Amino acid sequence: MNIHEFGKEHTDVIVMLHPMGVWWDIFEYVIPILEKEYHLVIPAIPGFDPDDTVSVFTSVEEIADEISEWLIAHNDKSVKCLYGCSMGGAIVTRMLAIQKIKTDCAIMDGGITPYQLPKPLTYLIAMRDWFMFAAGKYLSLKALRSVFDPNKYTDNDLEYIKKVMNHTKHETIWRGFYSCNNYTMPVPVPKLNCRIQYWYGEDEAKARKWDIQYIQRIFPNVELIINKGQDHAECFTLHPEEFCTMIKCAISENLQEHIE
Repeated sequence: MNIHEFGKEHTDVIVMLHPMGVWWDIFEYVIPILEKEYHLVIPAIPGFDPDDTVSVFTSVEEIADEISEWLIAHNDKSVKCLYGCSMGGAIVTRMLAIQKIKTDCAIMDGGITPYQLPKPLTYLIAMRDWFMFAAGKYLSLKALRSVFDPNKYTDNDLEYIKKVMNHTKHETIWRGFYSCNNYTMPVPVPKLNCRIQYWYGEDEAKARKWDIQYIQRIFPNVELIINKGQDHAECFTLHPEEFCTMIKCAISENLQEHIE
């Protein structure tokens, strides 16, 4: 797994995990802001790495272990913040539960949680999701424009999405969807003392209903943060300054609790 680092001169580490269907560079708008104060660790998730045409997505469990082991090997067993969006949020959830890494705060932004459904049904759902993403590989840019809000996404954004789709292998698409929807969690999930936040866009509230209920059950101290007027995974791309302020607030408030 390729790991990208910025602001290495700083002590406080923020680990940032990207969603499915994009690359690590999706954080390009927030890196210049956060690297002035923090050491950013941004893994390129296997299967979604533009510099690696061989690897495929493995599983949420394996990737959570690999990132944790990399951090430990680089003397970062304790980090300031774990942030993950969508697929990245699933990996953060798993990392919190296995407790190989300690963190002052954790943020799941529209994070995906395991389905509590019979296995045959989970396969059918994964097949549906796989087909929709796989079909996108063959859509023209004109067709993609009909899917994405033109008031939010430019032609350059759509070209980026198309490039990622074309790069992504069918095996990665299948494993990504199935694993994110069905990764395992310890029973019971250990109690955590860190600050935990679950962010979601106002326009995706219905879609995230089950995820929110699950997160509230396993992490009773979770804070729910609604991003007004936003949909899934829009904060760091469309509102980068607001995103950075929210990250800093989550960290600073946690520090204040420790001081008190």
